[in-house]
Amino acid sequence: MGCGLRKRKPWRLIWWTALPLAGMAVPARAVDVQPVPEPVAEVEPAAGEVVEFTADQVAYDSGSEVITALGQVRMQREGNYVAADKITWSRASGQVLAEGNVVVINPQGDRLVGERVELSDTLRDGTIDNLLVALESGGRIAAARGTRSGEIITLDNAVYSPCPVTTEGGCPKRPSWMITAARVVYDPATGRVRFRGGRLQLFGITLPLLPIFSVGADGEGATGWLSPELKISRNNGFEVAVPYYLRLGPNRDFTVTPHIYTGTLPALGAQYRELNSLGAFQASGFLAYSEVERSSLFGSVPEDEDRDRRLRGYFAANGKFQLDPLWSVTGFLRAATDKTVTRRYDITRDDRLRNFVNAERISPDSYISIAGWAFQGLRADDEQKQIPIALPAIDARWNIEPPALGGNLQLQANSLAILRIDGQDTQRAFASARWDIRRLTTMGQQLMLTAYARGDVYHTDEAGETPVAIYRGTDGWHTRGIAALAADVQWPLIGSFLGGVQRIVPRVQVVLTPPTPNLSIPNEDARSVDLEDSNLFALNRFRGYDRWEDSSRITYGAEWHYTRPNLAVSTVIGQSYRLNRRPGIFPEGTGLTDRLSDVVGRTSIQYGRFLDLTHRYRVDKDNFAVRRNELDLTIGSLETYAQIGYLRLNRDIDPTIEDLRDREELRLAGRVKFARYWSIFGATVLDLTNTDEDPFSLADGYEPVRNRIGVAYEDDCLELGLTWRRDYERLGEFRKGTTFALQFRLKGLGR
Repeated sequence: MGCGLRKRKPWRLIWWTALPLAGMAVPARAVDVQPVPEPVAEVEPAAGEVVEFTADQVAYDSGSEVITALGQVRMQREGNYVAADKITWSRASGQVLAEGNVVVINPQGDRLVGERVELSDTLRDGTIDNLLVALESGGRIAAARGTRSGEIITLDNAVYSPCPVTTEGGCPKRPSWMITAARVVYDPATGRVRFRGGRLQLFGITLPLLPIFSVGADGEGATGWLSPELKISRNNGFEVAVPYYLRLGPNRDFTVTPHIYTGTLPALGAQYRELNSLGAFQASGFLAYSEVERSSLFGSVPEDEDRDRRLRGYFAANGKFQLDPLWSVTGFLRAATDKTVTRRYDITRDDRLRNFVNAERISPDSYISIAGWAFQGLRADDEQKQIPIALPAIDARWNIEPPALGGNLQLQANSLAILRIDGQDTQRAFASARWDIRRLTTMGQQLMLTAYARGDVYHTDEAGETPVAIYRGTDGWHTRGIAALAADVQWPLIGSFLGGVQRIVPRVQVVLTPPTPNLSIPNEDARSVDLEDSNLFALNRFRGYDRWEDSSRITYGAEWHYTRPNLAVSTVIGQSYRLNRRPGIFPEGTGLTDRLSDVVGRTSIQYGRFLDLTHRYRVDKDNFAVRRNELDLTIGSLETYAQIGYLRLNRDIDPTIEDLRDREELRLAGRVKFARYWSIFGATVLDLTNTDEDPFSLADGYEPVRNRIGVAYEDDCLELGLTWRRDYERLGEFRKGTTFALQFRLKGLGR
């Protein structure tokens, strides 16, 4: 099928056809660049250096000292390479004239394509007519005329674009964007292409550029302005952010971003990144001077009251350093001057900022971690002085293979100190040993035997400062011994089913453990407990170390897996029964309070790449009420899809236990690609919680949390998008509101 032609204005036709025609010359067989073969001639110029060339025919005029080479001529000197149909070389003047399908390659790998090229005998300096420069980064520059002096190339009446200029069928294609300029200067030493009198053409519309504009030519970052960011928001008005990127070296860079607003004073953001022999790290900051919204839940500031205007900011840093083959240090630091600065300036939606530093030693049979943790609360009811600091948190583990017993023996030592400026303080240390051995019976059952022993030492004071009674413990020193024996049997049964393969795995686990002191010890790390499919067969259903499930029990369940081409289905279901009558220590509503637990399960379905479904549930053993109902569904292709997420926790837990509150939430998202490069997308989060489920909830059963919709264009060299977002978040007098954002990025400019 031929390429369709449309009439265009003559002055546009020159620019739109220059790149496709020049680009089609690059892969031509006559100029295909191959390693230079053995020369048929070696000529020594006046400087005494050898110029190697090959050709089908060579003629030499001794009178005028002119060498004429014809037919697939290849010429090379000092890393500069020339290929052409004909090359005429005057030894007297040193001029080299190349004609017909000319390709010139410099030592940096940049390629110049033209029909007629005049060079010096060094093959570096010269003049080229109707040329194409193919940069190593993939961009192309077409020009009516160009000169090269040393390594610097100067082009007149040029056009630049990193976009493809032909379709997959080889037909000319209009680039999404390109830059036209009266003069273009390319310096391989700096890796920059500088445009003088340049104009940007975006979808055929000409936009002005700065009088002198430059882009990176090597695909790496280069100093210069980046694409601007445009937003309109309720709190800040119209925003323009123009990042300036400063490349400090091949392994370091710095970006500073001025933010200009119509609704408030300007702000400044900055980011530094570095990669060195030990590892990599980055640090960023944001600084503004504006009014600080009251984050209290008890009303807002009266209109006639003076607002508090002050310097506000945010800081973040993270990195990892590999000190030697075993030891590494990882850090993540974040801090904000107040509770609303991150939300107002769209820095992050996190309601708690996490800080940690962790030194780790990892070897094939051991692990050591020495860490410190701190948090900053950004929620309305967070009291910073009551938020814990964990310093130090030490954990060490060793794996040993006992030669006599077999199996695996893991030794662990752990120490933790929890500090609060205003509240309960706790210190903990324990040592434990766990032995696991796996055996297969003659009938195919898998038997896992486990023996576990641990000794704890605790100290706490000011326990009365903790408002939830089950978390407090009692002041003073406490010791505790823990022991458990467990046997876990699985019997995989495999066979064919409905054209595929199914696997049924019945499973039974027995855990024996003596009575263990719990309530006298504070609970810092085992508060969020709930029976799930992930911890059904765990040795301890509490997530942390401060609580131990001291009831002997039997747990039973089954797994079913079915696979066939493009289809995979798996499901697991189970329940546990406590063997003794001692009162349980689990809060009401967790599914583990009574001797017989609730029923939990999970089902997953995957159909190729078109459908991915996961459903988790917990059913009350007494009345079959669904206490946990969680669904995650993705349907569609990578380009057009829909996502549904639903969660309902209906556990009837005491509302004073803040870590286990009930909630109901619906998440919807989707993307539709309606043209080759165009798509529309949207997402919403709805809070369906009401006061019957959570008395502290501000929702009324249907409360939008966040809505977003937008349209995007993306091809090989351009990203363009417009997004509308509305956040219904409330934090005292602060309201996020509506934000419009314009995304615009020209690919191929480097960073």
